[in-house]
Amino acid sequence: MQNSDLLPSLLFKLNENQLALEAAIMELSNWVEMRGSADVADNVRAALETIDQNEEFIKMTLAVLITPK
Repeated sequence: MQNSDLLPSLLFKLNENQLALEAAIMELSNWVEMRGSADVADNVRAALETIDQNEEFIKMTLAVLITPK
């Protein structure tokens, strides 16, 4: 397998990791909010918006890279 063949798989796994981290951080922000720190939870959710904003572009790019030629 050539190194260039590994790139799509690597990017796919990195994207999976990013989404898993987003989910875990969201759970923590919910936990923080339930304990009375709504401002902190809101700040965390605002920071996570970047992941949401970039997700569709990442998915489309991965689909193009992974599609056999």
